Amino acid sequence: MADKPVLTVNIVTPDGIVYDHHATMVIVKALDGQLGIMPNHEPIIAPLQIDEVRVKRADDPEHEDAIAVNGGFMEMSNNVASIVADSAEREHDIDVSRAQLAEHRAEERIKEAKEKHDADELARAQIKLRRALNRINVAKH
Repeated sequence: MADKPVLTVNIVTPDGIVYDHHATMVIVKALDGQLGIMPNHEPIIAPLQIDEVRVKRADDPEHEDAIAVNGGFMEMSNNVASIVADSAEREHDIDVSRAQLAEHRAEERIKEAKEKHDADELARAQIKLRRALNRINVAKH
C-alpha cells in the first residue's frame, strides 16, 4: 500500500521560521471564512485573519498543533502550505501572563479611545485585543 499523501506546512515571520512540519491537514481562518487544506489541494492564496492555525500532524494522527497567527496570508501550491505572518507563536511558546497583560492594556486603550472619540486609536486597540485573546486561546489548548 502506498504512503498517504502529506503536505508541508511552514509558518514564517520577519524573525524567521516559526513552524515547519508534515501534515495531513491545515486549518486556517481566511478573511472569507475557515479553510481546511489537505494534500493535493488546488493552488490557492488567501489572506488570513488574526486566529489560530491548526495542523494535523502526519507523524501522529492524534496530535494537532496550534499556532497563534496574527494575520498575513497563506499560499498553497505543490503540497506546500506556506503562511507568511507579521508574528506567530506556537502554543508552548506563549507567555500567558504577558498575553493577559496585553489584553488588559488593550482594554484600557479601548476605553480611553472611546472616551476621546478617537476612531484610529480605537481600531488599533481592538486589533491589539484580538491578538492578545488569540494568544491566550491558543495557549489554553
